[in-house]
Amino acid sequence: MAVRNFKPVTPGQREKVISTFEEITRSVPEKSLLKPLKKSGGRNNSGRMTMRYMGGGHKQMYRVIDFKRDKDGIPAKVSSIEYDPNRTARIALLVYADGEKRYILAPNGVKAGQQVVSGSGVAPEIGNCLPLGEIPLGTVVHNIELRPGQGGAMARSAGSYAQLVSREGRYAILKMPSSEIRLILTTCRATVGSVSNSDHGLESDGKAGRKRWMGRRPRTRGVVMNPVDHPMGGGEGRSSGGHPRSRKGLLAKGYKTRRSKKASSKFILERRKK
Repeated sequence: MAVRNFKPVTPGQREKVISTFEEITRSVPEKSLLKPLKKSGGRNNSGRMTMRYMGGGHKQMYRVIDFKRDKDGIPAKVSSIEYDPNRTARIALLVYADGEKRYILAPNGVKAGQQVVSGSGVAPEIGNCLPLGEIPLGTVVHNIELRPGQGGAMARSAGSYAQLVSREGRYAILKMPSSEIRLILTTCRATVGSVSNSDHGLESDGKAGRKRWMGRRPRTRGVVMNPVDHPMGGGEGRSSGGHPRSRKGLLAKGYKTRRSKKASSKFILERRKK
């Protein structure tokens, strides 16, 4: 999983850095696991724009991903590693012993032809999914459930992982990708290993048009707006704009927005580092 640079023969290629896609073994997705993906362009049901800077982009189909990994005890063969336009990570096509096919997030190091399995009592090897109570301490995991049976909700983007630090009674203590340390029930499941495409952070689009292919329209900075449009707008010349804040006046860059009485705060032992 490496990245490639381009010769600067055009302005767009001068700063362009993209993945080599060398780990991908199949270019056509599994048709039975595709669903249509409708784009909103940032409009709501009455056609009014409620989210700015969205629109356009290449047509895509959604790949149905198995985040629950609830097909227990049945070994599955990794048929192929594929590209998914809807996420930063690669996806792996599993073919189970009974013939069923499912997509999962491809763990780092998993190759086509390898066998994975999920459920209680399985070996804690890369690609296998099992409860946190059965995973050895110090293991790197991803696709972690917050509630038993909910399906993986955390550590799902490219290259991300959490580390199982210790266990206390019914809870496992995990160090999250954000460096936050929190409690999660030992009956919740996680997949062993880190997420694939770890070099995604090194990529650079190189030109604005590549963002347009992804459905991102140009973003206007608040400081160049008028005072009627943004709290940071207005002023003579190029003024700084005052305290950084959102269009609705909510402070940014250090201001805590998390509710102090949120129910899940009791499960967070240590907040993320700034």
